[in-house]
Amino acid sequence: MRVAARPAVAATVAFGMFAGGAQAQEAIRIGAFLSVTGPAAFLGDPELKTLEMYVERINAEGGVLGRKLQLFSYDDAGDAEKARTFAKRLIEQDKVDVIVGGSTTGATMAAVPLAEQSGTPFISLAGAVPIVEPTRKWVFKTPHTDRMACEKIFADTQARKLTKVALISGSGGFDKSMRAECVKVAPKYGVDLVADETYGATDTDMTAQLTKIKASGAQAVLNAGFGQGPAIVTRNYRQVGLTAPLYQSHGVASREFIKLAGPAAEGVRLPAAALLVSDILPAGDPQKPVVSNYRKHYEDKFKSDVSTFGGHAYDGLMLALGAMKAAGSTDKAKVRDALEATRGYVGTGGVVNMNANDHMGLDLTAFRMLEVKDGKWSLAK
Repeated sequence: MRVAARPAVAATVAFGMFAGGAQAQEAIRIGAFLSVTGPAAFLGDPELKTLEMYVERINAEGGVLGRKLQLFSYDDAGDAEKARTFAKRLIEQDKVDVIVGGSTTGATMAAVPLAEQSGTPFISLAGAVPIVEPTRKWVFKTPHTDRMACEKIFADTQARKLTKVALISGSGGFDKSMRAECVKVAPKYGVDLVADETYGATDTDMTAQLTKIKASGAQAVLNAGFGQGPAIVTRNYRQVGLTAPLYQSHGVASREFIKLAGPAAEGVRLPAAALLVSDILPAGDPQKPVVSNYRKHYEDKFKSDVSTFGGHAYDGLMLALGAMKAAGSTDKAKVRDALEATRGYVGTGGVVNMNANDHMGLDLTAFRMLEVKDGKWSLAK
């Protein structure tokens, strides 16, 4: 069942019960609130498509624990207050067994207290560290954190002997969080931050900020942001004549960024999941079968480029269902415990090993450093 701000036609299953043996069994209820429209639609749209596709595929294969899946999904359009309202509806009215969603950090954080108070397992698809630090009993996440992105980028600048780095960041929740994390970890990598500029969510020209950065003596520039802002920064970067290496966050890890930035994207580096380069991964890479299969299923069905964001939804759903299988039940407390005990799950984002103090379970090896080469993603050398 797919639900937007108003009921919509079911794209997966439109029933709560199905005949299983001699008696009907209730469907497993999967809840989601996603930014399917609005400024973060590039996140929510592939996330919803992924959830719908795999609920349909899994139901066709017989379901989980002998039960079909039923998807309840709402479009928060990137609005944190709407996200809170929909999370409340999922918990209290739809009575879902688990929530897989929260495209943005703001939407996720608005729902966190509700998941905690109700005792509902909640797997977020957003990137900021505060989602899982401090660790909360009922909250998990699938994407790499913004801190990890900073560390992966600074490890790369360190290897390239680039010590003077300029920051430019947007004004959203993810942008602010990543900027703060980069400031914290810079000294660990011997990085001197020589500039720190910001831009607004609706800004269409960042040449003033980049002109200041050009005069700062920066040997590299890091843009902490997602959405259209980074593409504008990239185009303006070339226009003001900056030639130092430019790094972007994993928040723009999709083909759409290259399309928006155009030729100016050439040479840009960013940390991302293996999914974007599934076709050039070595044959022995443990993620290759997973990311290759997901990519084929998604692109064959939707005739559009895969993104890491849809992959986060895939991982969220599979982690939830894997926990249910391990628990042999949809009992929320048992599912929560099984999620926390996840070890060796190979997903699109990396190999997940969770514990009581780590509700994400990824380390820096889950990130690949990518570079735009000839208009396509390649593994940076």
